[in-house]
Amino acid sequence: MVRVRGMWPLGLSLAVLVAALDQLTKWVILAVVMQPPRTIPVTPFFNLVLAWNRGISFSLFDNDSPAGPFLLAGFAGLIVLGLAWWLVRVDRPWPAVGIGLVMGGAVGNIIDRLRFGAVTDFLDFHLAGWHWPAFNLADTAITIGVALLVLDGLFDRPERAK
Repeated sequence: MVRVRGMWPLGLSLAVLVAALDQLTKWVILAVVMQPPRTIPVTPFFNLVLAWNRGISFSLFDNDSPAGPFLLAGFAGLIVLGLAWWLVRVDRPWPAVGIGLVMGGAVGNIIDRLRFGAVTDFLDFHLAGWHWPAFNLADTAITIGVALLVLDGLFDRPERAK
């Protein structure tokens, strides 16, 4: 029997799950919920909207360049490859989970950039007329994954060899 070493199956499985759920939620928003596109109040502080992010996080570097989506998708793809390299070397579950969340979110947004030229965002939180930039499930997974990696780096102290 072949013994699998490391935590990469956990991280990779989570990445695939996140990317699939992200694409499913975006499909539901585009094909069902936002027909026609509109603002749908859900609670006094949360709406469903349809927004196209042609930049990076929070629409930074937003542009209409025809090459923009391919450049951003290529850069994100390089990051995913770097994370995959890291993932195969991880031997603890929390970093594997964090890396898997970031990889899955990045892949979900790469798919959008290649399909639509922009990332589909639809979650809109607001308070007193101020709106947080719209985001999606992939963005949420990336944020949680990065937080897990930071927390793991700050608080988990592996035993040092004696």
